[in-house]
Amino acid sequence: MRPDLQSYRHLASGKVREIYEIDSDTLLLVASDRISAYDHILSPAIGDKGRILTAMSFFWFDVLGVPNHLAGGPTDERIPAEAVGRSMVVRRLPMVQVECVARGYLTGSGLLDYQASGAVCGIALPAGLGEASKLPEPIFTPATKAEQGEHDENISFEHVVAQEGAQRAEALRQATLDIYSRGAEIAAERGIILADTKFEFGLGDDGELVLADEVLTPDSSRYWEAATYRPGEVQPSFDKQIVRNWLTGLDSGWDRASDTPPPALPDDVVARTRQRYIEAYEWISQRSFADWPDAEVSR
Repeated sequence: MRPDLQSYRHLASGKVREIYEIDSDTLLLVASDRISAYDHILSPAIGDKGRILTAMSFFWFDVLGVPNHLAGGPTDERIPAEAVGRSMVVRRLPMVQVECVARGYLTGSGLLDYQASGAVCGIALPAGLGEASKLPEPIFTPATKAEQGEHDENISFEHVVAQEGAQRAEALRQATLDIYSRGAEIAAERGIILADTKFEFGLGDDGELVLADEVLTPDSSRYWEAATYRPGEVQPSFDKQIVRNWLTGLDSGWDRASDTPPPALPDDVVARTRQRYIEAYEWISQRSFADWPDAEVSR
């Protein structure tokens, strides 16, 4: 018989995930359907979003073949019935306090850095690049781990060296670029561009890096359709871009610069966002989301 979720001690809440203690060695990560944008948790939630993120993470942990934090499968008996399909049983690890970002294309905060300085995280780039330009080679652009509600801030590699030591900093850079390159290769085989992504690493018993948290999900990565890729333009993404576009458009009536919370999302924005997340999972994994386990099948 599966345990009740209330039987586990709740340790922390993130923008999307709830963390519970199973025992001294293992944790339960439960992905909710919450969606955030511009440092606000929005309502209503996106149905099945947590299940989609979990399905995507399990797919990538399996195909990447690198040490990871998983300590059980998607239907592990330690997962409460109501949390099956949206949970991971993971090893309890000390976490490296660096967001490990790899970029193969220029967009987002990387583009803003480049426009201001000609570099991203201290890495000088060729002149003349613009929105969605492909970089000569992928780059490691780390960031701080911000508290909930705060912005991550891009930092230099030298900052990582000062914080983590030269040997671990180099290991983080190499692991980040290696995993990104492997993920980008697999995505390209499916007609998808992996523009950039963010990884988190824990430390194993011998200090080795262990891939943790979510991996290559639409929340942690920018995916673009290769067939419609046009440098110089903002690319349609397989993520919450539909939500961002509505919030910053005229229809929402919301001023991002104000202190007021965003309005509720319209039903059609919620439905289209949910479908976009499902498309990302099915296109990349080449599996049907309908086959992914959920709470009902475990009761």
